[in-house]
Amino acid sequence: MKITWISLYIGCLFIGCSPQSKHHIDAYDYEIVKKVERQKAAVVSAHPLASEVGALVLKKGGNAVDAAIATQLALAVVYPNAGNLGGGGFMVLQTHEGDIATYDYRERAPGIASRDMYLNESGDADSTLSRDGHLASGVPGTVAGLFASHGDYGRLPMEELIQPAIDLAAKGFAITEREARGLNRTKSDFEKYNTVAPAFVKAQEWRAGDTLIQADLAHTLERMRDQGASGFYEGETADLLVAEMKRGGGIISHADMKGYQAVKREPILFDYKGYRIITMALPSSGGVMMQQMMGMLENYPIENYGYGSPKAVQLMTEIERRAYADRTEYMGDPDFVKVPVNELVDKAYLKQRMSDYDAAGPTPSTEVKSGLILEHEETTHLSVVDEEGNAVAVTTTLNGAYGSRVIVGGAGFILNNEMDDFSAKPGTPNKFGLLGTASNAIAPGKRMLSSMTPTIVSKDNKPYLVLGTPGGSTIITSVFQTLVNLLDFELSVEDAVNNPKFHHQWQPDVIYIERDFSPTVRASLEQIGYRFVERGPIGRTEVIRLTESGVEAVADKRGDDSAAGY
Repeated sequence: MKITWISLYIGCLFIGCSPQSKHHIDAYDYEIVKKVERQKAAVVSAHPLASEVGALVLKKGGNAVDAAIATQLALAVVYPNAGNLGGGGFMVLQTHEGDIATYDYRERAPGIASRDMYLNESGDADSTLSRDGHLASGVPGTVAGLFASHGDYGRLPMEELIQPAIDLAAKGFAITEREARGLNRTKSDFEKYNTVAPAFVKAQEWRAGDTLIQADLAHTLERMRDQGASGFYEGETADLLVAEMKRGGGIISHADMKGYQAVKREPILFDYKGYRIITMALPSSGGVMMQQMMGMLENYPIENYGYGSPKAVQLMTEIERRAYADRTEYMGDPDFVKVPVNELVDKAYLKQRMSDYDAAGPTPSTEVKSGLILEHEETTHLSVVDEEGNAVAVTTTLNGAYGSRVIVGGAGFILNNEMDDFSAKPGTPNKFGLLGTASNAIAPGKRMLSSMTPTIVSKDNKPYLVLGTPGGSTIITSVFQTLVNLLDFELSVEDAVNNPKFHHQWQPDVIYIERDFSPTVRASLEQIGYRFVERGPIGRTEVIRLTESGVEAVADKRGDDSAAGY
């Protein structure tokens, strides 16, 4: 797909405006590139302009962390659906020398949040309060995470990494057809929940090729450039956010903003068939569950079953069922609850977990303990490898599409609705029949449980695969299936990313499938008692593989995702 509108102003970013300049990005004439094979470095993300920004940072001498930061900031401008300053996420990195680090910049509950804050007079959970509007927002963590990771590993000055996002916000860019549909679909919510008219609302419908300019967001980014993280968490930006909270009935305070800190956590590390898997620890449930699922799987010769066979799909489904059944019973913010991680990933426990697996039919979820908390799917992932072989995987989120749909008046960024990822009423089903427990109950300063699973696979102590995906509760199964596709079935990266996905999450007791899932496999499993539900696209997986000749980057077919490199 190529976006070319000659009648529009041609915006040039960085140095010079010559299309031949290596420091040039044209915000009005760009392509969505699904696969690149390059000798040195690559970036893959949810939007082509963001990927190009990351690749340009690498060309200028930045490392993988620099490129990941610049790409995230660009996504906050060009991908408002999920890219963000007002949300949070996780970063996993491995250097070419084998050093490993993970950063937790998940949102936190505000200081006056309370366990029962979303219950109505009858004591039932009111999901509209935790999803829509000002009260749904947790304290943003993205900006703190970017500065923390840059302080430890960044090479280029932070001002250079922020400037591309400033240019895109101030000068504007041409939106894609998909972006136009999203803005039009959300217009009524933007009008309903905002106290100041945002840049996303205009009288006429948005169309592909229209220019989106976000002047307020550009000023917020400039304050970050000039003042560092305090330019976001203190001063004018914090004042604007707190004023927005007061106008709309939210509860984030100046103290909440100033007190937010990203946390450098110990990664989840485990071996699988000669590879080392590096992923995110709690409060992301993804890493623990990935170790559980791969640990259960390694006892079976799935590579002999054949990719996409009924036997392979059934085995993976039953593994997913059991891992998700453990999730809510035990998992939450480790700073607030004791989680028995060692016991959950113990090889003897995992073997016992599969002791009732029967290839003749499903294990009913009514016979498996625990459940799953509802999570929205509007998240975004990016993967980066630089020419030195350093690798970074980042997953960030606003939770729902456009988060709470609240844009901070005068500051231009969208606030998350991550408070909905807590258990609004532990111990009882919510309106969707999904369960939560006290492990993930709301508490002041607590981080809500997440499924985000940025992952790096290393071979011989060096990065080999960099991957992740959005998708709420489907993130973990999508990463699991992608790893199995690559490591066990040895599919091409394109097939591993783009082939039809399936998802089981304990409750409801169905296998969710994409529309192009094999009807033959479906029929075979239905005959032995499995139930299927067709749904829309599952995830948008971004993968980079390091090869002997360089790097191979693949962007998911399910969106405007795009790869870039050199």
